[in-house]
Amino acid sequence: MKKQTLSVFTALIIITFTMMCGKKSPVDYPVKPVPFTDVRFDDDFWFPRMETNREVTIPYAFQQCQETGRIKNFEIAAGMEEGGFCTAYPFDDSDVYKIIEGASYSLKIHPDPALEKRLEEILAKIEAAQEEDGYLYTARTIFPHPPKVRWVDTKEPWTNMFLGHELYNAGHMYEAAVAHFQATGKRTFLDIALKNADLIEGVFGPGKKIGVPGHQEIEIGLVKLYRVTGEKKYLDLAKFFLDERGYAHNRELYGEYSQDHKPVLEQTEPVGHAVRAAYMYSGMADVAALTKDEAYREALETLWNNVVSKKMYITGGIGSKSGGESFGEDYELPNATAYCETCAAIANALWNHRMFLLSGDAKYIDVLERVLYNNILSGIDLEGNRFFYSNPLESHGQGERSPWFTCSCCPSNVSRFIPSVPGYVYAVQNHNLYINLFVKSLSEIPMEKGAVTIRQDTSYPWDGKVNITITPEKPKTFTVFLRIPGWTRNQAVPSGLYRYAKTSNLQPEVRVAGDPIEYSLEKGFVPIKRKWNKGDTITLTLPMPIRRVLSHENVEANEGRVALERGPIVYCAEGIDNQGSVISLVLDDDAPLEHSFREDLLNGVVVITGKTPALKTAEESTSSAPEKPFIFAIPYYAWAHRGPGEMIVWINRK
Repeated sequence: MKKQTLSVFTALIIITFTMMCGKKSPVDYPVKPVPFTDVRFDDDFWFPRMETNREVTIPYAFQQCQETGRIKNFEIAAGMEEGGFCTAYPFDDSDVYKIIEGASYSLKIHPDPALEKRLEEILAKIEAAQEEDGYLYTARTIFPHPPKVRWVDTKEPWTNMFLGHELYNAGHMYEAAVAHFQATGKRTFLDIALKNADLIEGVFGPGKKIGVPGHQEIEIGLVKLYRVTGEKKYLDLAKFFLDERGYAHNRELYGEYSQDHKPVLEQTEPVGHAVRAAYMYSGMADVAALTKDEAYREALETLWNNVVSKKMYITGGIGSKSGGESFGEDYELPNATAYCETCAAIANALWNHRMFLLSGDAKYIDVLERVLYNNILSGIDLEGNRFFYSNPLESHGQGERSPWFTCSCCPSNVSRFIPSVPGYVYAVQNHNLYINLFVKSLSEIPMEKGAVTIRQDTSYPWDGKVNITITPEKPKTFTVFLRIPGWTRNQAVPSGLYRYAKTSNLQPEVRVAGDPIEYSLEKGFVPIKRKWNKGDTITLTLPMPIRRVLSHENVEANEGRVALERGPIVYCAEGIDNQGSVISLVLDDDAPLEHSFREDLLNGVVVITGKTPALKTAEESTSSAPEKPFIFAIPYYAWAHRGPGEMIVWINRK
């Protein structure tokens, strides 16, 4: 049994490296991500999160899919059970796919026969539900169905491309199928996905049916099928769906909501549904890498600059409006009504990682890190079974995570994202090794002329000291690109949207083999080129003072307000720590602030405390009510764990 597990794992590494590094196609991202199977976390921050995801979130999410009828839909479509469609939305199939993807990722790094058996049972139902020609979409196979099912009005396929979600479901199926194949080496799910993809490729394309998905996602899935099979038709179809957006070729355009108002190369401003948009940008980045389409890359850069300069929250969240779950106007970033959907945060992370792989520029990792430690983690509680759909930056007492949602795209998305986090730490390009994120971990990284083992020892994000030990298979010369985060270079974000109130004179220190080095930055990285020997060390010391953050003057919601950061962590104040109320808190610009680690609080966090006056109402001014003498702030991701109450990120300043 042990020998079999090893062989599967070895095959997995080969498959993963083949997919990510383009072995079947020499044209791909110039910078290659190191697969998360090669990066083993053993820290006190991320590793417990990953274990909670494996032990709690994934089983819980499967249970919810069973209890809410999402799995039963496949049973009914297969003829195993009788009844009508069990859920409200035709995209509910995708929740099952996303959880299978997350479970497969978990299996890659933690073999679990019981979980693998459960997946086989679910896959048997999915396979049985697939129609003879490859069509797989339970909302139409189960027809007629109750009128509560939205947007599916006929049994004929492809009749509501705008809201029907057939292609969206398919995209998540393809991603899950590739993940399952990588994890187990079994083709069961992959063959289901390929049969479906071949059907869709036979329906859509030049000289065939002209149409595009209302909710982008299939483009990402098709690229993954292309990488694992080498079949160019899947890449061509992904590009077709992107290139047809904004063109009324025998169809009605969907408009800004679905980014179908202009051709993708003419879109300069992110509009509409934020998740759709960021998934589309991720798909565009994949196609740009695989086809060397410079026009795609330039369009993405324009869109990214707009988001980071005018439409992103300090937490890395995107999508400010609940209406349409959409982007607002430039600088329209309200706090109490901020939508910042968890799915949009994940999509933003996926997009920024791809932009880094296209360019090797650390500014994209700066954004990735911001969304990773703040907006994404806010979307799931510390116990792993309660979720936020939206993530506001201010609450008047209504903030409480839910056990599930009628539309549960966010819980299932979190379950697949958390186990993939190790894959964002490192990347390689020829003789260059990029160190992007700082996590206590052990990694074996395949490079030209032999693997390199890297050990990181750090208490990041609470402490800025990172000890890195590098051990190549044999002494060799290569360049380590060590990221210096923007927040330690007096750059809150890679734009003028947010800035620090005061400049810090503290400088990051880099030591190699114990000796400090002078350095200059290349795209946010310190390049360290040398002949590396077994046990060579890099010591990075990142100063982590408490920083006050101010917004661009055009962000009306934050006028006269200040936010607090330390390292990559954004902070908030909750009523429970501040005598019940924080909406009226005022933080003096010169008030001294201190930080301390609280092991007994919220699974261990660094808190910020300081003296601050209270902003009194007229009624309070005539009373003898005592002033609130302290401000007590916790990491934003950890809010709403101790009952409902007020919360605020942007605090009144004096």
